[in-house]
Amino acid sequence: MTQQPLLTLERVSKSFGPVTVVSDVTVHVHAGAVQVLLGENGAGKSTLIKMMAGVHQPDGGRVLVDGRPVQLPNVHAAEQLGIATIHQELNLVGSLSVAENVMMGRIPTRFGLVDRRELRARARAALDLIGLDVDVDARVGDLGIARQQLVEIAKALSVDARILVLDEPTAALTRRETENLFRVVAQLRARGVGMVFISHHLDEIAEIGDTVLVLRDGHAVAEVPASTPEDELVRLMVGRSIDEQYPRGTGPVAEGTEVLAVDGLSSAGSFSDISFRVRQGEVLGIAGLVGAGRTELLRAIAGADRYDAGTVTVRGRRLRPGDVGAAVAAGVGHVPEDRKAQGLVLDASVNDNLGYATLASTARMGLVDFAGQRRRAEQVAGTLRIRMHDIDQPVRSLSGGNQQKAVFGRWVIAGSTVLLLDEPTRGVDVGAKVEIYELINAITAGGGAIVMVSSELPEVLGMSDRVLVMRDGRIAGELSAAEATQDAVMTLATRDVAPAQP
Repeated sequence: MTQQPLLTLERVSKSFGPVTVVSDVTVHVHAGAVQVLLGENGAGKSTLIKMMAGVHQPDGGRVLVDGRPVQLPNVHAAEQLGIATIHQELNLVGSLSVAENVMMGRIPTRFGLVDRRELRARARAALDLIGLDVDVDARVGDLGIARQQLVEIAKALSVDARILVLDEPTAALTRRETENLFRVVAQLRARGVGMVFISHHLDEIAEIGDTVLVLRDGHAVAEVPASTPEDELVRLMVGRSIDEQYPRGTGPVAEGTEVLAVDGLSSAGSFSDISFRVRQGEVLGIAGLVGAGRTELLRAIAGADRYDAGTVTVRGRRLRPGDVGAAVAAGVGHVPEDRKAQGLVLDASVNDNLGYATLASTARMGLVDFAGQRRRAEQVAGTLRIRMHDIDQPVRSLSGGNQQKAVFGRWVIAGSTVLLLDEPTRGVDVGAKVEIYELINAITAGGGAIVMVSSELPEVLGMSDRVLVMRDGRIAGELSAAEATQDAVMTLATRDVAPAQP
């Protein structure tokens, strides 16, 4: 591309204390083109886009808009220059309506009062761009994480930006919702909007991107066409080849002892009459569209939410509804869908977050075993390759993928024998995904059992020994590993489910 870029980060660097997270990196964003940033968690991608958004200022180098050096001291300055950003972590106010969140900072007024009709109309227009059919007066906090992500996208699109930065916008979306977003991206490209796109879904890159800047450890290591084969992109990202993306055995799982039994579990408005069994050494995948009740089911089993009817039994021990402590004591671990709101204490250290599930069980004479907790935390952090400069640093300072690994590591330390995983690799790079998959294999090889919810169908198919498919809060069908294909899963996920017989 020979035309002048809309936006350039020229040889920028950024450090936080003694840690350099971006070093001498140049990025160009051209009109009508999509520049992909690719790299492992902690490679510097999010720091680069925060420089574009005015959240961080570079320690060295320059930011240029239309070829002219500019200062971006804050987000408002970036927006004034036509730069809109969709961050990986949602920036919504749960107590406000969808319309108020979409138009935040730009609420229309009339005679000094909020013009509710205009507010709703503008928000509706932004939501229609991405095909999101939701009540604009609904509280954002009452929506699921996927719909909140779509509201965040609509919010950015409503600014009518010249430069749009998207950090993991498809992480919480189904394929259908992703296709709607890509349709919008194509329309914006045709209008001359320049875009920056970050995704860990390598199959999306050739579909949506023009060029790919590959980052490793804060350095730019290559710039290649978006059509570059996936295995070459992986090699550039991690500095090595990954031979098997889903390292799960293909043979039948040995009939182990039953460790989890769910019978007739129901919760009004969420799911109804759910029954299944999970045995030692097994990974049970749960697939379905957004809103099918998968997340609500896992939360109920974990004791995070109460349910109206049914039972949950772990190794013959019936668990009390809505009792997280009883579930943890029985060996149940839960990696929730929303790590930021439900899985972490963001201002606490990595060490503390890793140890929260075992404070009581490892105490000596009523006193916390701080030395033992630290030793176990350091060991697991090393095994999971959590990128940090110190185990005592606040967990909020980690990249999103490393935060996810910290949640996962908590239950590894706890020795959970039944692990409930809700989108376990969301926002995690391909190298770290394989490490998590290998850990799943190690847990099942040691006699544990996994129940895994994922919106990534290849992940469900590649790592599950059986697959349950949910639709409208019910189980629509069960598939063996041999029977489970994308077509078979989607057929069950979209067909009507007959009500249970009385």
